[in-house]
Amino acid sequence: MNKKYLPSALVMYLNYFLHGIGAAILGQALIKDVLAASWGVEAMAITAISAALGLGRLIALPFAGPLSDKLGRRVSCVIGGLSYAIYLIGLAAAFNASSHGGYQIAYICAIVGGIANSFLDTGIYPGVSEIFSKAPGVATMGIKFFISISQMLIPFILGITVTTTAAGMKSYNTLFYVAGLSYIVLAALIFFLPLPDADAKKEKKEGLMQNIKATHFSIESIAMILIGFTTTGTFQLWLNCAQNFAKDVVGWADPSKMQTYYSLGTFLALIVTALLTKKVRDVRFIFVYPVICLVTMIAVYLVKSQTLCTVGAFLIGWAGAGGLLQIATSVCNMIFPKIKGTVTALVMIASSLCNYTLLTAAAKMSPSGVMMMNIILTAVGVLLGLFVNMRYSKMVEVNQE
Repeated sequence: MNKKYLPSALVMYLNYFLHGIGAAILGQALIKDVLAASWGVEAMAITAISAALGLGRLIALPFAGPLSDKLGRRVSCVIGGLSYAIYLIGLAAAFNASSHGGYQIAYICAIVGGIANSFLDTGIYPGVSEIFSKAPGVATMGIKFFISISQMLIPFILGITVTTTAAGMKSYNTLFYVAGLSYIVLAALIFFLPLPDADAKKEKKEGLMQNIKATHFSIESIAMILIGFTTTGTFQLWLNCAQNFAKDVVGWADPSKMQTYYSLGTFLALIVTALLTKKVRDVRFIFVYPVICLVTMIAVYLVKSQTLCTVGAFLIGWAGAGGLLQIATSVCNMIFPKIKGTVTALVMIASSLCNYTLLTAAAKMSPSGVMMMNIILTAVGVLLGLFVNMRYSKMVEVNQE
């Protein structure tokens, strides 16, 4: 690794530190209540704004990857950073607009935020892998590490940035403005910093659609793509709706500390799972972790206690968000070594489709209904994980032949 790229890597990781905040703030019960009061809607309706992030990813993913390969990681990172700034500062503008179109403004800005996420993914994931070329797996796990750190700090950040408007309403616009302006600064820095792909000769690569046309889809490959859907649903539904369940069903007045335990579980899982993968096949986690999530959610749904909600947040953070989607993508690459890019892109598209469709549905449901939907979805994920594990050896053998 060339040391001149270390500042570039740090700037890339800081983008995901901010992303951890941007992706989770709309799932916080405190922010939901503030925005809902400003826009004159129910708190659960804010979940539809979170769903728009998935719609934005769905729109951008098919061309964000090829653009990153053709124009370079720098262009993708700058587009992603500036778009994320529009999303975050737009949320502040939407709050100020109150019931005069504020909800609609936030929805449009969230779509832009999803597009930003796609460009950051396709620029930074390969970017850090190229910087730390001898340990690309560790490099990409570092992205999740920075996300989990920022999400662990969210309850404290909310306490620092909360203000009161002239009308006496609580506001988190300070957080939106600071995070948005920080993205602009990071985009400016990455524009000038050196990157490996900018220093190397570009190779012409096929786009997503060309690869899809040349791909033969087996039942196993379809199962892996569906796992991208179910895995994302497990932690996204929990992240966006579990605090509402704790508040409305369990009777917990301020469940915001669930976010800290969720992020702590994610943080520890990244370390422990990375060590375990040296002795245990990655594919085993695709079955075991969803089982842990399923048992946890059933217990939370049935017992309805603050203690179990806290423990549940930690376990879902560990087994649901602690790199499981990345592990699923890694297994895809091992099973289908000749079509890594295509299968990876399709898993991420399935992930984005889940984010949009299920969170849109959740916005119209009760917290209990969302928890039950998550239980059913995770049970499907357990069955898919079992199927892939049973077929794994055969799949590897066939693809090697």
